[in-house]
Amino acid sequence: MTSHNKVSVLFVCMGNICRSPTAEGVFRRLVAEEGLEHLIQIDSAGTHDYHVGKAPDRRAQAAATGRGYDLSPLRGRQVARNDFAEFDYVLAMDGDNLANLQRVCPKDQRHKLRLFLSFSERFNNQEVPDPYYGGAEGFDLVLDMVEDAARGLLQAIRAGA
Repeated sequence: MTSHNKVSVLFVCMGNICRSPTAEGVFRRLVAEEGLEHLIQIDSAGTHDYHVGKAPDRRAQAAATGRGYDLSPLRGRQVARNDFAEFDYVLAMDGDNLANLQRVCPKDQRHKLRLFLSFSERFNNQEVPDPYYGGAEGFDLVLDMVEDAARGLLQAIRAGA
């Protein structure tokens, strides 16, 4: 990774208020701890427009705050067509959102689409479950998965994968 070669990462879930802002917040802190903020651009978005302009779900924020992450500045937005050209990694939280991205992504950009958990070492199910309709434990599981996959993603970026 060189300074003239900034890497960009977009995390995507359905509404951009639970999983993808959690991934953005976790990955931002990990990148900052490694002193790489000037080399890695990070954002999140949703495949649907349900929560555009809204702050992350209060339960996602509470779980994140419990581990030292601040999601409060983040605001929901919908994936835009230019995101596929702008970002090097477009990482979906689950298969449904990956399929939604594949439908709208230009063919020449599809190689950028992946499941975020493909970078995980601990979790083999490949999907970050949507905690929206469940209890607090779902948000903690999301954090466990996201923290693990974020470390793997940073290793992959460093390795140029």
